[in-house]
Amino acid sequence: MQKTLVLVFHPNLAQSKANKHLMHRLQQQQSEYQIIDMYQLYPDGIIDATAETQRLLSCSRLVLQFPVFWYSTPPLLKAWQDAVLTPMYYLNYATEGALLQGLPVLLAATAGNTVEAYSPQGSNRYQLEQLFIPLKATAHRCGWVWHSPFVVYQAMKATPEILASEGERYLDYLRQWQNAV
Repeated sequence: MQKTLVLVFHPNLAQSKANKHLMHRLQQQQSEYQIIDMYQLYPDGIIDATAETQRLLSCSRLVLQFPVFWYSTPPLLKAWQDAVLTPMYYLNYATEGALLQGLPVLLAATAGNTVEAYSPQGSNRYQLEQLFIPLKATAHRCGWVWHSPFVVYQAMKATPEILASEGERYLDYLRQWQNAV
């Protein structure tokens, strides 16, 4: 069985509470996951599209893990989409993009605010699912199979006990997803 590829897009993982904890929890399960800290790999923001294409072509499932920044993804995730997906799906579709038809994809996101803040009555007005529509559209365009995102709310305020609980919930969520696809 091929590993699930987990691309972690956090610009300062050393300062992170939730993303760092989630990543470390998965690293304890090394046989199941290939985990890449994308900002550590590409600190200058220049992405090796060839290497990333090969990494994608060798996985059986994809997880994009990131903190929500101003209702969007961190800049390197967008740069990764541009550098990797554009050639795969617009220039080399038959030899690259088509090979990933049906790839299961999952978002694992952390948000600093409460779930209530991400509601029509809340301070952010929109649910995270609505804010993820551009990513869902990308998955659709690529022919990937979208799954409901895993989200940790109030990530910056999480206590060690909450982080431990969220780490277990993340692992359980990924295992259920892997068993379903």
